[in-house]
Amino acid sequence: MQFDVDWVDAFSDRAFGGNGCAVVHGGAALDDATCMAFVRETSLVECTFLGPSDVADVRVRYFLASREIPFAGHPTVASVAALRHRGLIGDGPLTLETGAGVVQVVVDGMAVRMTQVAPTFGAQPAAELVAAVGGIAASDILHPPRVVSTGLPFCITVLRDQATLRALRFDMTAFRAYLGALGVHGTDVMEPFWVTLDGATATGHTFSRLLMAPPSPPEDPFTGSATGAMAAYLWSEGLIDTPTFTAEQGHDLGRPGQAQVEVLGPRDAITGVVVAGQAHVLMSGTLHL
Repeated sequence: MQFDVDWVDAFSDRAFGGNGCAVVHGGAALDDATCMAFVRETSLVECTFLGPSDVADVRVRYFLASREIPFAGHPTVASVAALRHRGLIGDGPLTLETGAGVVQVVVDGMAVRMTQVAPTFGAQPAAELVAAVGGIAASDILHPPRVVSTGLPFCITVLRDQATLRALRFDMTAFRAYLGALGVHGTDVMEPFWVTLDGATATGHTFSRLLMAPPSPPEDPFTGSATGAMAAYLWSEGLIDTPTFTAEQGHDLGRPGQAQVEVLGPRDAITGVVVAGQAHVLMSGTLHL
């Protein structure tokens, strides 16, 4: 079997920026083991596998090296950009069938604007428990952490400053304890998403990191799904004054990424989160299976 593949850097308008994703056109029918093996072969955090849909314009399946997940942000941007690059879609509205439901997208060349689903707010683990996962003190966390999902659940954790953000070191033992305390498995929730508002009041920016457990790479350069969950958390908790801001991630990895974010609806009744970014198609080829 042969499949067309595009390797796309999402949330960046240039090569080697943002977060890479390999998009396999027509690959949605492949079995899970093959999809995960492909992700491991690329050494990327996630890859997508596209196919026809009965409920939307395109079906998108999202895979980590370890499992399928219902939704992911940068692979959504990458998938749409790959379709646009090949002339399979034009500019304008597009719908995507995902494991988290139908996602609305607007395409403008290599710019993709996706509306993530309304947030669900979950558990509030103890700050000490979450801090241990990042190898920091509970006092470095400024607001009670909370599990939030706009398609994929993350524990949103606000840190005191960018120095603390840079000091994070992933602790696998503490992560297992964190999952155990929540009563979930790694398939049910992602690693904590760390964010700081240090400097954000003046610049309108947030700065974030996602450290990941094996077999994924150690760190995700830009996490669009977590960015949506983070935005919903910040707006609902009154931690930002405006529902629009710029999210930054990946700079210390040498892969700077950026998204324009808008939370839709009032703080107590959020209807969705818009996460928009650019994409750059780095290379294209053929997958032989």
